[in-house]
Amino acid sequence: MSKPVKHQTAAVVIMKRELSAYFTSPIAYIVTGLFLIFSGFMFFSTFFISKRAELRNFFSMLPVMMSFFVPALTMRLFSEEKRSGSIETLMTLPVTDFQAVLGKFLAAFIMSAVMLVPTLAYAITAASFGSPDAGPVIGGYLGALFLCAAFSAIGLFASSVTKNQIIAFFVAFAVCILLSLISMFLVVLPAPVVGFLSYFTADTHFNSIARGIIDTRDLLYFVSLTALFFGLTVKAEQNDRR
Repeated sequence: MSKPVKHQTAAVVIMKRELSAYFTSPIAYIVTGLFLIFSGFMFFSTFFISKRAELRNFFSMLPVMMSFFVPALTMRLFSEEKRSGSIETLMTLPVTDFQAVLGKFLAAFIMSAVMLVPTLAYAITAASFGSPDAGPVIGGYLGALFLCAAFSAIGLFASSVTKNQIIAFFVAFAVCILLSLISMFLVVLPAPVVGFLSYFTADTHFNSIARGIIDTRDLLYFVSLTALFFGLTVKAEQNDRR
């Protein structure tokens, strides 16, 4: 019974270390500040014009915005340690690759979720000017958390395969933005291809949840995407250890 406790403790220690690194450096504040500027513009630029008490426009652009800002949070997690050589110290400790990846993943997920917290002001603003449907608002933020988890896993994987933070950022950004925008190109493809590729579009699954429709297929998509890139990161770290 002691093994699970040790695994959990090691991952939590790494998570706390990474969260401390976020809050003691300007990265988290700069990324969060820029995210709030862009998301605030997307919300307020149409809120008073449309005269509708809703967050539909904010949520519709969220996958694209998260494609940029989540990789900015994750790009340093492994690549900086590989560049500085401190990853060697980590790997000599009694910590498994799974524990190291889990701790860093939890830190990235928590930071990306924290980045969303100030946007609750948009929901409060909408509620003060009308009566927005609670279903889409709750669904939108639930979908946003799944989006944070999936994109954090993608960013973590990108950071694990290079020593260069910039390369890690652009690799993660390319994967995330492709998943977020691929649906735009489906209209020019044959129907059988559309049916196949539509399952891989993050924005389609996110928008479904954001409408307040909780479908197990959408949840399974995000869980599978997160697990896939989490597993690839563990495998990448195992290969580096050899």
